[in-house]
Amino acid sequence: MTPPLASLSLDLDNLWSYLKIHGDAGWEAFPSYLDVAVPRILAFLAERRLRITFFVVGQDAAREENRAALASIAAAGHEIGNHSFRHESWLHLYSEAELEEELARAEEAIVQATGQRPAGFRGPGFSLSPATLAVLARRGYRYDASTLPTFLGPLARAYYFRTAGLTAEQRRQRSALFGTFGEGLRPIRPYRWRVGERRLLEIPVTTMPLLRTPIHLSYVLYLDLVSPSLGRLYFNTALRLCRLTAVQPSILLHPLDFLGGDDTEALAFFPAMRRPGAWKLARVSEHLAALCRGFEVIPLGEHAARLESGELAERAAG
Repeated sequence: MTPPLASLSLDLDNLWSYLKIHGDAGWEAFPSYLDVAVPRILAFLAERRLRITFFVVGQDAAREENRAALASIAAAGHEIGNHSFRHESWLHLYSEAELEEELARAEEAIVQATGQRPAGFRGPGFSLSPATLAVLARRGYRYDASTLPTFLGPLARAYYFRTAGLTAEQRRQRSALFGTFGEGLRPIRPYRWRVGERRLLEIPVTTMPLLRTPIHLSYVLYLDLVSPSLGRLYFNTALRLCRLTAVQPSILLHPLDFLGGDDTEALAFFPAMRRPGAWKLARVSEHLAALCRGFEVIPLGEHAARLESGELAERAAG
């Protein structure tokens, strides 16, 4: 029996981008952990024969010191997506002209660093707007993957704000970080946006069927902190519900799923960043093994192609 499909992607957020969103000083020097994170992630994936999608930030691709790490991702056979140039979670406030420049700068830098032109996009902090969709459609993108259909976005934002030293203006900019309560009403299955005369495929980051709670690995690791048994039960339940409801899960990873407090002390405000990297690798390994046992795991671009060759479960939206 052919297993159902699942896609796996990783938002390659760098140290500086986390500091920037958190309102911390020093991000302007663009401190990086890509030289540590990328080889570790690639080795992890190669050991499990997994090909995934890496959403790359243009600012990182534009810096010479990151070129070798980013080129190694493409050389290993992974898909490269666009994660914006400046990694600002208030991308929804940009005008169309600003978005054109933002995506074009990112594309140019990513192509130079990796040799791949991105066909998929994910907004930082799940930021999305009609203007973004219009620009993506006009620039020939195959799919967007910026939506997270959960009701818990405001709670995640409140936690983030509580740990950050943000000014009133910075809080305003980040007011849509992780989305609004209404995001929980979005479709959980892939669908197409109407963008003028065009249609743009949306592949949401999957949340728990029925409950709409997050199931990306950073969230599951938070539950693992309470109890590995709880994290295991939660993620495996989500996968069973996906199979029962015919949802093809799109699972999201982050570099911090592979890094611990022994790798960087600057991000101790993140859940699970006080645990060593080895602990996190063991937990991620167990969860992804469960995913691979029940699904055929492929990159988002391949997932998009297979969806386009058949019937989408959800039709036009927006």
